[in-house]
Amino acid sequence: MPFISKDWRSPGEAWVKTEEGWEKKKVLENCKTIKQGNSEEPSAFINNETAIQPHCHITIKSTKEIAGFNELNEAVKKLDFMSAVRDVRRFNYICALLGLLIGQQMTALSGCAQKVLLAMLEEVASQAVTSQHNPRNFRQLLKKLRTLSDAERKSCWGGLLGSQVLWSEHTTKIERILKMAANMQICELSPESRPQLLQLPEECIREIILRLSDHRDLTASAQACEQMAAIVGEQRIWRELTKFHFSPTQIDLVLPKNCEKIDWKEIYHSLKKSFGLNEDRQYAEMLSLCRYCRCLFWRSLGHPCIADQCPEFRARLQEAGGITPPSPVPPSAFLKFFSL
Repeated sequence: MPFISKDWRSPGEAWVKTEEGWEKKKVLENCKTIKQGNSEEPSAFINNETAIQPHCHITIKSTKEIAGFNELNEAVKKLDFMSAVRDVRRFNYICALLGLLIGQQMTALSGCAQKVLLAMLEEVASQAVTSQHNPRNFRQLLKKLRTLSDAERKSCWGGLLGSQVLWSEHTTKIERILKMAANMQICELSPESRPQLLQLPEECIREIILRLSDHRDLTASAQACEQMAAIVGEQRIWRELTKFHFSPTQIDLVLPKNCEKIDWKEIYHSLKKSFGLNEDRQYAEMLSLCRYCRCLFWRSLGHPCIADQCPEFRARLQEAGGITPPSPVPPSAFLKFFSL
């Protein structure tokens, strides 16, 4: 709620009423500047001097001196998640984050967090329908959304818990998202378009297959045609996939001794069952946490770091052993910064 009293205890924040509710003025100004400098090129934030690199300062631990907390809706705006949805490198990360949020009960989230959740989901639906990319992740989110919607209807006697106006807006958005999903169709390429995938040399197709990091994509490719199935069935494909996701030490634990013929597909699934897949390898780009500024940022876009802006601080870091690289933040770790 905005602080509208003239009491001297006011935090000094200016609030603006928008279509989505009350928002902090400085957050809206940052988002406006980011959108003005944003484009399809990843380097647009760096090349444009007037643009602000998306970043969000967070409170790692509350103390007696710093009794702060982090707001999910503010972090989403400052990190420009809406534009990140349209970036193919960050799309899977956003979908995984939404999947974790939808997995919770909507009534356990604040009203602002609920609005942010559905707004991001609607943007994902729009991007998936327009680009016709990543339909599997979108369908998984829709399945969770339907389950969540049904559970919320049955959670209370006679109606939903909370503001009726807010839930009316949520219901409208959910129906709009489901309608977009129902109208989604994967259009085939025109027969006249050249070159098509199967018209490429086998070496090129194999190199494309080697770039896939998800075994489900390999299985789906094998079901497309006999030529793709023959390439996916090669041991080299599954060997490279195994080496990408697991360390040599883990592979040695499962690798059979004194065996001439090795089934790398079986080894991959055995390692996946024993160790699971590392989250750092599942996304082309993730959020990172700066150890000095205590802020979240996208690795490819960078952030205004104190180590770069203060030569004295940078010199002290060099004397202490060098600059420590930022820590990757998977979706599950990102949500731990907020009280959800």
